[in-house]
Amino acid sequence: MKRKLTSQAVAALILGAAALVPAYAQQHAGGHGGSANVEYRPTVTFTLRTDIADGKLVFMGDTGPLTGKANPELRVPVGAIVQINLVNGDGATHDISVPDFNAKSNQLNDKGASTSIVFKADKKGEFTYICTLPGHVAAGMIGKLIVGDPVAKAAPKAADISANPMEVGKPVGKRGPQKLTVNLDTTEVTGQLTDGSTYKYWTFNSKVPGPFIRVRVGDEVTVNMSNAKDSKMIHSVDFHAVTGPGGGAASTQAAPGSTKSFTFKAINPGLYVYHCATPMVAQHISNGMYGMILVEPEGGLPKVDREFYVMQGELYTAQRHGTPGENEFSLDKLLAEQPEHLVFNGNHDALTKTHRMEANVGENVRIFFGVGGPNMTSSFHVIGEVFDNVYQLADLTSPPLHNVQTTTVAPGGATMVEFKVDVPGRYILVDHALSRLEKGLAGFLYVKGAENPSIFRAHTKPDGDSGH
Repeated sequence: MKRKLTSQAVAALILGAAALVPAYAQQHAGGHGGSANVEYRPTVTFTLRTDIADGKLVFMGDTGPLTGKANPELRVPVGAIVQINLVNGDGATHDISVPDFNAKSNQLNDKGASTSIVFKADKKGEFTYICTLPGHVAAGMIGKLIVGDPVAKAAPKAADISANPMEVGKPVGKRGPQKLTVNLDTTEVTGQLTDGSTYKYWTFNSKVPGPFIRVRVGDEVTVNMSNAKDSKMIHSVDFHAVTGPGGGAASTQAAPGSTKSFTFKAINPGLYVYHCATPMVAQHISNGMYGMILVEPEGGLPKVDREFYVMQGELYTAQRHGTPGENEFSLDKLLAEQPEHLVFNGNHDALTKTHRMEANVGENVRIFFGVGGPNMTSSFHVIGEVFDNVYQLADLTSPPLHNVQTTTVAPGGATMVEFKVDVPGRYILVDHALSRLEKGLAGFLYVKGAENPSIFRAHTKPDGDSGH
């Protein structure tokens, strides 16, 4: 139930925070002709409470026109003394911070507890207020503070480069070997990285990952790779499924505006990564040049109800994670193996906002999962599910492992997992190196259908659906 602050409670918050104001003045009054004894009084006051809305942790406006608004936009004039009161409305541990003004509260542990921060908004611009508890920004606890009237910036214009996880091609079934042609276009595209930020991706067919290619063992496959005329770089393609020099890369080093081709026979069933193999290879891969090819065994794969295509990658940007505007590649961070962003299917929003993966209770789900990398090993996990079958190292001819919680996938490696969904809800795809969740690595699988209390029943109404 929504909790409203009484006027007395708000007054108590303000009075309780007043003790912070002289301390602020003591630290900041010197050097401007003022007295160290000057006591600033707040000129703008906001009250927020912690809450859960639409399955996310949020700051909820609790007074005035902000009431009921999740992560409301806070607007103040330049030079204002700003006080933000925070009430714990959900009983979890929280705090509030405005990092750009070095303002951070103490932690609130109990429902109904309150705290405040006070700071001088002495610089113009757009800033964020956040909860600093691990995972809480990714869970939704981030809002915008606008100081003054910043010059409106046009939203970055960028393409959606995220690959649709539902585009997995047609199963081969029981057909015999065929001659097939695969056309790949290498492009250099300014794409959306996250809300308000962009990145210059290098891609296959203008998507990250590149297209999911589905063939059968014994097929003869001709690959035509064309490098766009407006590219700045030479590009190529190396298929891990290919037996031949460079996996095809030796034959496909294509200058801008040119096309290179080769033909190979798919002799090994399995799920394989492909990627650009033009020096420096790690940069080409990091920028988005990776994908997967499935070589189905004779007779095809067992039938399932849903199939999804998911790949994990890393972006090494000169700008810190969360910086708006254009983000640029950093060679130093690549060589140090310190990515600012980790993503499923190209960007932060691919599997949480842009593409909606869905299944129904009782259906069997298959995920083709790979790691483009170029550097980080993944510990792939779906929160709230157990993998019924894991085809370890994407070996499709050996018996799968059963009842697996988390499976390890190396850079340039893959796996295939299958599981039956028995309970409705939102299931989160993660790398269980969970700090990476803070850098953008999450996806949602929505399961619809009737509740199944014989398998799971909540004794109280759940506060959220993240799991952990």
